[in-house]
Formats: sequence, structure tokens, C-alpha cells
Amino acid sequence: MAGLALEGPNPDVDVLDGINGLAKAAPHWVNRAMEFLGEYGIVAALGVLCLIAWWAARRRPDGPAAIAGLLWAPLAAGLALLANIPIRGFVGRPRPFKEHAGLDVLIPGKTDFSFVSDHATLTMAVGVGLFVAHRKYGLIGIGLALLEGFSRVYLGVHYPTDVIGGFALGTAVALLLAPLAQALLVPLASAAGRSRLAWLVRAPGVPAAEAAPAGRGGESGPVVATEPAVRRHDERDKDLAA
Repeated sequence: MAGLALEGPNPDVDVLDGINGLAKAAPHWVNRAMEFLGEYGIVAALGVLCLIAWWAARRRPDGPAAIAGLLWAPLAAGLALLANIPIRGFVGRPRPFKEHAGLDVLIPGKTDFSFVSDHATLTMAVGVGLFVAHRKYGLIGIGLALLEGFSRVYLGVHYPTDVIGGFALGTAVALLLAPLAQALLVPLASAAGRSRLAWLVRAPGVPAAEAAPAGRGGESGPVVATEPAVRRHDERDKDLAA
């Protein structure tokens, strides 16, 4: 395996050399599969995961609040990518294949800067955003993001620190802005639930909860008393008073 041209020890380049070296020894079909997954496949899988999570959230009593939490995941990804634009320009780090010989570059033609990785930023923002709203789907999303980060190094288009920086940026945006996003999105989702767009936030036949905070870290939010339950409670109080 050809080594990379570098001066002195550099763990970032060493890890890049080791992971990208796997591509040199892999069969052609494996590299083609990694190329598709790294460029499009994992991002598409996250989109499907968001749709599955949305379909499930519509069946919860607190559907509008749950949908608002899920909606934050793609919005966080978009904001993180916007935040990455000035970072890339400020750092100005060239792609690894422009500075080091011996890389097996599976996706040629990349001319923009390397730090931080857009793919790593986007996928981790979606994964963490999903985790805030729903732990199970979020863990799957974070796992896909980690695979995306590995693929970017495997393909020879990013340093490992480009990927780590993308993970950090996506996580920071998804977590730090989540409270503000919820404060804005929950009223919008609740209003949609009272309009002709109610099917977007609540499946037909699912009763609406009186007030349902978005469940954090689980498959369902807190148990909320619905109107029939409150009425039965009031009737029991009257019987006791009599």
C-alpha cells in the first residue's frame, strides 16, 4: 500500500491513510457501493427514517408536539449547513488528495474546501435532531451519521478531523437551538392540527390530547388526561361530596 506524502508524524493523515487503504484492497463492487452510500444513499436513508418517524408520531395523542420535534431534525441540518459556509471559507483547508499523494480517490472532481464535511454535518444534525424527539429513531440516525463519516474518509475526500468537525457542528446546532425551535414549531404544528392540514400531525381516529409536551427520549410523551378522563374524575368528586 502506497504511503502518503507527509512531513513528520500526523495522526490525521495516518488515520486517513489507514481507512482509505481499505478501498485499495477492496473489490470494485464494494468501492462502487461505498461511493453511492457516501454520496447519496445514507442521506436518502435518513430521509426515509424521518418519514417513518413522522408516520409513527401521527398516531400519538400528542401528535402535533411530536411532529414539531421531528420537524426540527431536517431544519437543524439546513441551519448547520448554512453555518458551515463561512467556516469553510475561513479555514480554507484543501481536500486531502490535493496535498497528499497515494490516496485512492473514489469521487473525483471535488474542488471546494475540506473542513468541515457537509455530509457529516448534515447527517449528524438529522440524527441528533431525531434523538431529541425520539430516542429509538435518533440512535438509528446517529448510527447512519457515523457510517457517513467513515465513508467520507474511505472515499478519500475528507480528513478524519473534517468529519469530526462536521459531527460537532451538526450536534451543536441540533442541541443548542432545539428549545427555541420547539417554542416556534409546537404552536405551528398545533395550529395545523386544527386546520385542513390536521392529517399531517394526527392520524385519523387518534384523539387529541388537551396538552401534550413533546416526549423527550422515548417512544411516547407523558400521559395526558383527555377530556373524557377529566369528566369521569369530576363525576367521582361529585359522588364523594354527596
